[in-house]
Amino acid sequence: MKQVLQNMKTGAVTVVDVPAPVLQRGRVLVRAVASLISAGTERLKVELGRKSLLSKARARPDLVRQVVEKAKREGVVSTYHAVRAKLDADAPLGYSAAGLVVGVGAEVMGLRVGDRVACAGHPFAAHAELLSVPQNLCVPLPVGVGFEAGAFGTLGAIALQGVRLAAPTLGEACVVIGLGLLGQLTVQLLKAHGCRVFGVDLDASRVALACMHGADAACAPDEDVARRIEAWTRGRGADAVVITAATRSNQPIELAGRVSRLKGRVVAVGLVGMDVPRELYYERELTLHVSMSYGPGRYDAEYEERGHDYPFAYVRWTEARNIEAFLDALATGSVRVAQLITHRFPIEQGARAYELIAGANNEAHLGVLLEYPHERPLEPRIELRPSDQRTDTTQARADVVRVGLIGAGSYARKFLLPQLQATGAEFQAIASASGISARDVGAKYGFSYCGAQADEVISDPSVNLVVIATRHDTHAQLAAAALRKGRHVFVEKPLALTDEELDDVCAAATQTDAQLFVGFNRRFAPLARRAKEFFADANAPLSIVYRVNAGRIARDHWIQDERTGGGRIIGEVCHFIDLMQFLTGAQATRVFAESITGRNREIVADDSCMITLRFNDGSNGTIAYLAEGDAALTKERIEIFGSGRSFVIEDFRRAALYRNGREEQIKLRAQDKGQADEVRALCAMVRANLPAPIALADLIATTRATFRIRESLRTGAPQSV
Repeated sequence: MKQVLQNMKTGAVTVVDVPAPVLQRGRVLVRAVASLISAGTERLKVELGRKSLLSKARARPDLVRQVVEKAKREGVVSTYHAVRAKLDADAPLGYSAAGLVVGVGAEVMGLRVGDRVACAGHPFAAHAELLSVPQNLCVPLPVGVGFEAGAFGTLGAIALQGVRLAAPTLGEACVVIGLGLLGQLTVQLLKAHGCRVFGVDLDASRVALACMHGADAACAPDEDVARRIEAWTRGRGADAVVITAATRSNQPIELAGRVSRLKGRVVAVGLVGMDVPRELYYERELTLHVSMSYGPGRYDAEYEERGHDYPFAYVRWTEARNIEAFLDALATGSVRVAQLITHRFPIEQGARAYELIAGANNEAHLGVLLEYPHERPLEPRIELRPSDQRTDTTQARADVVRVGLIGAGSYARKFLLPQLQATGAEFQAIASASGISARDVGAKYGFSYCGAQADEVISDPSVNLVVIATRHDTHAQLAAAALRKGRHVFVEKPLALTDEELDDVCAAATQTDAQLFVGFNRRFAPLARRAKEFFADANAPLSIVYRVNAGRIARDHWIQDERTGGGRIIGEVCHFIDLMQFLTGAQATRVFAESITGRNREIVADDSCMITLRFNDGSNGTIAYLAEGDAALTKERIEIFGSGRSFVIEDFRRAALYRNGREEQIKLRAQDKGQADEVRALCAMVRANLPAPIALADLIATTRATFRIRESLRTGAPQSV
């Protein structure tokens, strides 16, 4: 399918072929008919993308601070590669569309195939032929509202949320600063509330258009604008001012203060300068609201992505219900959008549309729509190599590692693919839920084709290694399916989220000659192997203290979701248990864990816990997994004791060995957590058909230990593994 993308480094906007998305739980597939370009917001985004790296940094100092903090934690080289990968990627554009439902995922309520809907939200309602949209961001179109009008749904909800914050009442005098799309819609919504409306804009044609749609008066923001508004309000000042301009200038916020009455209300909807003149706002005791997009639910992953609606009686106007109300206003004629549409482009000419809003030829524009054909079939697979360079797919060669990758997230891009490439592996197939990332990563690393169907990768006979780097809830299912097809499997941790999933993977692994490799990389780290050698002749149990300064992950992050991520104990602590099992040469048999307690909702209690483990050789271990420490402290410190010796690993950068009263220091040139050696071992396993470096029994013990730790946290009692 075709989709409009922007390169984050150059700012270039292109229309490319990407794999059509697959149907997912909690989502609907929508065949787009029309999508609306938000000329203000998207113009600023395109302009930012076209700036030099230095200019980007000046425009977004908040992102610069994040980069600096990351460099402090992870090092300059790692941060450089992460930033470069981000800039090299293509990003989707668009967030307001309308179309026909062609697929309904499990757990979706109230929508059916064939429904006409408006879609909202970035990156879901993008400029693309087929959209995968969470159910709370998909609203049926009322009878009489066409697709072009429906494509205004998101912009209408943004305008309506601003109006709701302004809290207008019948007869009040309201000023709208900025008469672009949002401003034009805001004027009409305020009139529908029974208000008198004064519009302000630099563009005379937009001033005239606002008057045509009901504004009682309008003018340019010249030297007399404040005096005119004062006269228009009979000397009282505006009851409410809604700023819908898209400019980094501070003039709109200053003008709003000057024209407001005592105790008036100012609402900032557009992206404007926010250096508020305190004295002016103080003297008039003004109330300033910054409107958060479409309304309650915005930026809440529980609402937007996981489909958890807010109770109607307590949150009357969510973002979906705002869209619904705006669509109803279209249906009744309270709001009209036909005269706001100035340009229509077929999706193939999406780049031209963005040149228009960027001002390439100074052509006047307002509502710019992209249109989509219905007759064209949407390809689930995109060939990335010329036909004469494609791999023979009839069979896999035993001496060549031919990779099929499922999932193209940051870990795959940052670690797995570069290391696989360095070992000489060949890249055959790549699939991801986001066709954009599959195409982007596939083209960069020379994959033969990309798609969105994991089954196609698993079934490709030329693939002999399936690499799974998806979100955690799909690991077990995909690994079991690939093993049953006779493919070697590398799956990122965790292996499974439940005992049932783990049992299924184990059954698949024992019924095939293919090998299962889980991404427990720390046992391959040079310092971990040196520690193993250090205690090799000890022939006695070990005691291990493993401190992890993990840092916070927000409560609404997908990793914290029980169904999708499984939580951090299952998702990350498995690393540390595996390393302990490697060092002791034994398996965990009993665990006990306690977490911190408190009433701070920002803190996820289980993310800060003390875990003790007993191993079947008599060794014991303690994992202090801590999310509330300072980021300046190293992340991981491992202290190993046994047979009168001690070995300390500090963040896999340096180590100290203690024996016979003497200390020896080891310092590496850079942090090495074992990713490179792990991938080398993986490829050697495939090429020589060797047993997996980590025994299946150890994988099972590690994974079950994390499940039992979760149970111990819930019950307060020790648990047998």
